[in-house]
Amino acid sequence: MAMSISVILSLLLTLLVSFSSVTSESVDDSFLQCISSHSQNHSKPISKFVLAKNTSAYSYVFQSSVRNLRFLNTSTPKTEFIITPFNESHIQAAIVCAKAYDMQIRIRSRGHDYEGSSYVSEEKFVLIDLVNLRSISIDIEKESAWVESGATLGEFYYKIVEKSNVYGFAAGSCPTVGVGGHISRGGFGTIFRKYGLAADTVIDAKIVDVNGRILDKKSMGEDLFWAIRGGGGASFGVIFSWKVRLVQIPPSVTVFKVAKTLEQSASKLLPKWQRIGDKLPEDLFLHAATEVVNASSNNNKTIRVSFDSLYLGEAGKLVPVMQDNFPELGLKLENCTEMSWIQSVLYFAGFSTSESSELLLNRTAQFKGFFKAKSDYVKEPISETGLEGLYKKLLEAETSELILTPYGGKMSEIQDSETPFPHRRGNIYKIQYMVTWDKEEETEQLLRWMRSLYSYMAPYVSKSPRAAYLNYRDLDLGRNKNGNTSFTQASVWGLKYFKNNFKRLVKVKTETDPSNFFRNEQSIPVFP
Repeated sequence: MAMSISVILSLLLTLLVSFSSVTSESVDDSFLQCISSHSQNHSKPISKFVLAKNTSAYSYVFQSSVRNLRFLNTSTPKTEFIITPFNESHIQAAIVCAKAYDMQIRIRSRGHDYEGSSYVSEEKFVLIDLVNLRSISIDIEKESAWVESGATLGEFYYKIVEKSNVYGFAAGSCPTVGVGGHISRGGFGTIFRKYGLAADTVIDAKIVDVNGRILDKKSMGEDLFWAIRGGGGASFGVIFSWKVRLVQIPPSVTVFKVAKTLEQSASKLLPKWQRIGDKLPEDLFLHAATEVVNASSNNNKTIRVSFDSLYLGEAGKLVPVMQDNFPELGLKLENCTEMSWIQSVLYFAGFSTSESSELLLNRTAQFKGFFKAKSDYVKEPISETGLEGLYKKLLEAETSELILTPYGGKMSEIQDSETPFPHRRGNIYKIQYMVTWDKEEETEQLLRWMRSLYSYMAPYVSKSPRAAYLNYRDLDLGRNKNGNTSFTQASVWGLKYFKNNFKRLVKVKTETDPSNFFRNEQSIPVFP
């Protein structure tokens, strides 16, 4: 009896799905075999460092480093495999096999990429998660250290102080940030006015390039070594280890915090801070942060501005400096607290300074939620009229905040071209805009609000280009299109991050990765 057309079609569809499933499984098996055959060190079974989608640990490992919940939903494209290398041969194998099976690579050191570019892609991809590469070797005598990219800043700070309490590292204040991404895109913190960026301290590095070769400073050459110190390492290969210069820290440092609402004189204090923040001695870091709070006299909302400071010295020396430069703040000795540098790390991370520094070994992020951030650089103080409009915009979103980071000091002494990070002399401070939310349905509304705030600020910030900080990645600035973006198209966002250094970065990229294998939404493109 003849089969109906609908039955035949149903059978064909079943066969097609079955064939597709078998084909997919065979490709997966072949990829795993490729990884196994190219991994030189077999002390770990492949199941310990290669996780396929059908393995029990896959979801846990993928989600463990996701900070922004905008990129943790059912519609988020997921990696085919997560590779958590224990040694460099595992990285070499991942690159060789991803190329062989036409898959892209994404590299994650701790997952703080603001736009999820280290672990999300529209293309078929393999995620290299450096969680197992976090060894740290401190050499106090030579004032240097080797630190692997998967280590967190907190782990690194803790290990330094284990060896000496008068050495530190010039990097960020969030202890769960991964060393790899932080250094390769600049990396600033509370002592950068004295010592420069984390990228400025790099002495050597080890990278696996597009051909699977392990290169150090000598073998990679001057141009590539220049590019990875602020140009974003993921455009050029997998940087798995850094040698950095440690910096000397006094036995005692001083912190203080003075917070005022607009009604309590913040409207006068912030304009003054704009004029003096970048001109203070380089031992003094004084940033300003805004938040929306309830007014003390009623239930209306207002803006509170907090002035947080770290001084590399004793309180007795700090107070006269503040009285000479910023008497309006009214700082007194009793407002100041002396502590060790590692206690100041706890302080700026939001911990009590009486708690153990072992808290810095906790790799779990304190914040995990929905958020959007942007950045700007300011070259001239914003007028009081401009600030008044800014306060009104901030009051529209109760979970908004700004962090204003003063420049000057060492940052004005380093030439813009010394590393790819160009935001040096001429900038008085940087702005980080941030808004957070709890429910996914609030996403579009608050993204629109953030973009309107950014639009409002255009007259008051840097121009031609309107500069931005790569570690605060913002895909609104522009994005690549599956590896086919031209230099002109990429310049829309590239000049904002790198200014005149962008062309040199493209030249280095073209020479080291001409096929543009290492790419993401804002990776350095290649010349045609």
